[in-house]
Amino acid sequence: MKPLEGLLVLDFSQFLAGPSAALRLGDMGARVIKIERPGTGELNRQLSIKNQMVDGDSMLFHTINRGKESYAANLKDSEDAASVKALIAQADVLIENFRPGTMEKLGFGYDAVKELNSGIVYATVTGYGQEGPWRDKPGQDLLIQSLSGLAWLNGNADQPPVPFGLAVADMFAGAHLVQGILACLVRRGRTGQGGRVEVSLLESALDLQFEVLTTHLNDGGELPQRSAVNNAHAYLGAPYGIYETKNGYLALAMGSVIRLGELLACEALAAYQDPKSWFTQRDEIKQILVDHLQTRTTDEWLQILEPADYWCADVLTWKRLFAHDGFKALGMVQDVGREDGARRLRTTRCPIRINGERLFDTNAAPKVGEHNASIEQEFKLRDAQPSVGQHQPDGGERI
Repeated sequence: MKPLEGLLVLDFSQFLAGPSAALRLGDMGARVIKIERPGTGELNRQLSIKNQMVDGDSMLFHTINRGKESYAANLKDSEDAASVKALIAQADVLIENFRPGTMEKLGFGYDAVKELNSGIVYATVTGYGQEGPWRDKPGQDLLIQSLSGLAWLNGNADQPPVPFGLAVADMFAGAHLVQGILACLVRRGRTGQGGRVEVSLLESALDLQFEVLTTHLNDGGELPQRSAVNNAHAYLGAPYGIYETKNGYLALAMGSVIRLGELLACEALAAYQDPKSWFTQRDEIKQILVDHLQTRTTDEWLQILEPADYWCADVLTWKRLFAHDGFKALGMVQDVGREDGARRLRTTRCPIRINGERLFDTNAAPKVGEHNASIEQEFKLRDAQPSVGQHQPDGGERI
């Protein structure tokens, strides 16, 4: 039994942060029903990466919505809205990530939902929180990276700000949302009380920087200086960074510059005996390493450094990663597909293990409204109005 089996999650969200949270709950056993607009469904169905579409929907949509069911409803239509309210009355978790005020205008804000279901955990993702001058700005990952300082931290000192190569603010916000949801479910198991969970992309991006922000806040307000040579962490000294070798690249983490010089037979590093110089003269040390490490291959350096337990690593492309036994041992790739036998898709599995077992789900993302008939019949949505007030969702006592 997966730990969240028996829980019902309603996913009103779109794009990445909210749907990724619902995906993770589904991976751990929850039943996830995606509430979508009829016809077009969630906007992410058409937001393609590299113009790749699978069975009519974007690759991105399939990646984030595998294993879910789809219930299509027009929330502005009274009959559809009544059916969704009847579903809410039987749910454990509701996830939404519309702009602040949207769900309230539709009649599905937290106060209204709590009247339908006092035990529900209502989870919200916004771009910048519910208040402040940025409240109504578009909550998009690149914009968040730019405003939060993340992009400014990346790249060498002489380079402009460099964004991450993936949507880190969205992904961390989704993970933080799951943490809050699980915490409220634990409390509900003890008290029967539901709750509201709120995260924002900006706050998640700031929390991602807690290490460097704490250093900055306690350092007299002095800004960190990116290294001009192979920057990797603005607050760490040499040799921290990635270096080109004769045939590839080598990553060097924290370690003694003196010991590194001995292992690499690099006499020039012996001049930096004072550990303070590893930061104050960081670029000079790194430039020595840049020149020295290009004289041999990555494998030659690894054969010297790894037996000495010096923290280092090869820098792999995905092609080389997938071919490596270390990756194969993890079993991180799974095949998913739709029940009608449409084109199957390879994707990653949930990274969490329960009792030593990997969590797989072979069901692909649903088509728009694919499960309307079965959901309406199972939950009696068309012939019953939602009960109001004291409903305790099934499974609450198990969480």
